[in-house]
Amino acid sequence: QVQLAESGGGLVQFGGSLNLSCEASNLYFEFGDYAINWYRRAPGKEREWVALSNADAGARRTGYSDAVKGRFFVSRDNAKNMVYLQMNNLTPDDTAVYYCNAGTFWGQGTQVTVSS
Repeated sequence: QVQLAESGGGLVQFGGSLNLSCEASNLYFEFGDYAINWYRRAPGKEREWVALSNADAGARRTGYSDAVKGRFFVSRDNAKNMVYLQMNNLTPDDTAVYYCNAGTFWGQGTQVTVSS
């Protein structure tokens, strides 16, 4: 089955930046055929959709939740089976475990902690 592995999380100060990576393997199709979403789950809260890197055939290339629009930017490298989430101007509200998702497949998540 498809495997997703997130990396790049860590501890960062208020206003700082992090770049998360999601590497896909064991794909059934070309990586460009997959829409990859980023989600996050903050302590005590439900899972929240963050961003989309659409499949090559998708009508729009990217999408963002209102909470991160203008601060987070998603990109992908299909040759490397990688999707990235550049996170800027981080606040403590962005503290969460971040997951990448492709359909029914999920990674294990990477912790992002923003100190005030």
